[in-house]
Amino acid sequence: MSQKEGLRANSSQFTLEGEPFRILGGSIHYFRVPRAYWEDRLLKMRACGVNTLTTYVPWNLHEPERGVFNFQDQLDLKAYISLAAELGLWVILRPGPYICAEWDLGGLPSWLLRDPDMKLRTTYPGFTEAVDSFFDQLIPRVAPYQYSKGGPIIAVQVENKYGSYAKDVEYMPYIKEALLSRGIEELLLTSDNQDGWNLGGVNGGIVLTGHTDSCTIVEPLAHLTPQKPKMVMEYWSGWFDLWGDLHHVFAAEDMVAIVTEILKQDASINLYMFHGGTNFGFMNGAFAIATPMPKPMVTSYDYDAPLSEAGDYTTKYTLLRNVLSRYHSEKLPEVPSLQARRVYEPVIIQKHLSLWESLQFTEKSEKPVNMENLPVNNNNGQSNGYTLYETIIHSGGLLNSMNNVRDRALVFVDKLFVGVLDYKMLECALPDGKGERTLSLLVENSGRLNYGKLLDEQRKGLVGDIELNNTPLRDFIIHSLDMKPGFVNRLSASGQWNSVFQKPSFPGFFHGKLYVGGHPRDTFIRLPGWSKGVVFINGQNLGRHWSMGPQQTLYLPAPWLNRGNNQVVVFEEQETDGKIQFASEPDLGMTVDVQ
Repeated sequence: MSQKEGLRANSSQFTLEGEPFRILGGSIHYFRVPRAYWEDRLLKMRACGVNTLTTYVPWNLHEPERGVFNFQDQLDLKAYISLAAELGLWVILRPGPYICAEWDLGGLPSWLLRDPDMKLRTTYPGFTEAVDSFFDQLIPRVAPYQYSKGGPIIAVQVENKYGSYAKDVEYMPYIKEALLSRGIEELLLTSDNQDGWNLGGVNGGIVLTGHTDSCTIVEPLAHLTPQKPKMVMEYWSGWFDLWGDLHHVFAAEDMVAIVTEILKQDASINLYMFHGGTNFGFMNGAFAIATPMPKPMVTSYDYDAPLSEAGDYTTKYTLLRNVLSRYHSEKLPEVPSLQARRVYEPVIIQKHLSLWESLQFTEKSEKPVNMENLPVNNNNGQSNGYTLYETIIHSGGLLNSMNNVRDRALVFVDKLFVGVLDYKMLECALPDGKGERTLSLLVENSGRLNYGKLLDEQRKGLVGDIELNNTPLRDFIIHSLDMKPGFVNRLSASGQWNSVFQKPSFPGFFHGKLYVGGHPRDTFIRLPGWSKGVVFINGQNLGRHWSMGPQQTLYLPAPWLNRGNNQVVVFEEQETDGKIQFASEPDLGMTVDVQ
């Protein structure tokens, strides 16, 4: 890319290299797309007429333990930015540290919550010291890819949606300085909804942008900053889905009509999302605005975006390409061909292992300890997955969670299931029995809130006392089950599995082999005879499944499969028919229009 003057905002229109420039942006998150497919997705975006890639940077993946950094493989941000440049895309980087993104804790690492006084997204020293340490690693990696250094990065966003949080007036100036002092030289942006513009901005040459699902935001933005370019940093092409709800869709004709109108008003735009991808693993966020009862996001982040979760073209894509082509003087590149799919033969479960037989780490504690404060992972606590709390009881009666279960607990007495505790069900009757019995609570972290004012309160597991017959329970043995790839692979290779002829016990791990003859192809997993749990392929966590939907299939990308045998492990909470089935198309559930 030839270098002159970078992106400037000195008048009502952006200029790049001294010429008028309109940002036609699209969001694709490298951490939600298998690395082997980065090029495919970016080529498809380029062929649609998008000229700028926008991406968030998830701190919690890049620094999973304090001081331990990962910028390799799936998280090789430098490779992603370089690839965008090779394909002729400019880049707007959104490094956070908070990203929202329907991602666990908005991308903030859960180990921050080990500090009982933590104040996230403020100038609280415990937070700023951690941000400084992360930015010391991140910014020197991306700074050489700025426009001024011959790279594709033309702008960098300062934090994200801070006007909706706004707990500390010193915070945004601190983040701005944290970027500048480490060598960020390109144009700085902020992004807020209309209500947050006055609270989320920061003085000094920073372009204010909006986010919306309509075209009505452009005029007030122009009114507020008349001498600056207008940009909709997040035009929502669809919406996210929550477990227990319906699958959100936004009519293609309506979406494209609004894009057309925004562009007619001489504004720049970024489509959030252009391609959503997948919340692989346990990384989904949760949503709670008007209620203290958060609902977790589903595994799919299809978002009803122009490019589907598996990289398919949609009606939105076709209509959008038609609109964006008018803003290019040259013909758009040819549309790349689609990936082939395969419906594999059903996998029959061959062996199983009870949860109780798989337990490793144990911690003894008088009182319950939330998962972030467990002394695991080099004293960084447990971030995700399940935590099992066990104690001895001497009677039956009424178990009361005191609303201290985060987020959902299966309750067992002597390994027999007796009920569920969650935000709605705070009590559970325990059967009478003689002598000592073991009470077990398997608590799932369903996903931390990613937005709103309650980020500081996102500790998971048991976050306080639970009572049996009005008496707080004591003397717990606590097992951490974060189900990382190492754990799943060790489990697969271990000799402790039971044959399928023995009756399985729940919760448990179920093992089968998927044979792939020839070249692996994309597919979708279906689990109609199962209830709720997690699916692993060759140790990779594909995400959660839950029969209540809306989502009924899990995307299985071909690059994660091998020729020949593949290890399939399903952690299942309550039931199975012993079969894992496949489909060529996703089933994201019954639909509802985005309101």
